[in-house]
Amino acid sequence: MAQNRIKEIGVRKVLGASVTNITALLSKDFLKLVVLSLVIASPVAWFAMYKWLEGFNYHTPISLWIFIMAGLLALVIAFMTVSYQAIRAALSNPAKSLRTE
Repeated sequence: MAQNRIKEIGVRKVLGASVTNITALLSKDFLKLVVLSLVIASPVAWFAMYKWLEGFNYHTPISLWIFIMAGLLALVIAFMTVSYQAIRAALSNPAKSLRTE
């Protein structure tokens, strides 16, 4: 995504955007998709786990904190990955990116 928007990042840097602003710009859209996938996948996973555990004589209840921790971990990993790429794109020379396009 950062490679596709390199010209936009260059223009924003020339106009005075900071690395933090550029990172937030690129991370916001991607994190929305991660949250949407968590909202869709969590009930499906809970239902599948509940039905699977029903077949056992000794089964444990499924706690909500497991899904919360898994969701937070997924968000942190996604944010770190996107932030790394966004910071790398934001620290590049804007003149070079605008000249090559």
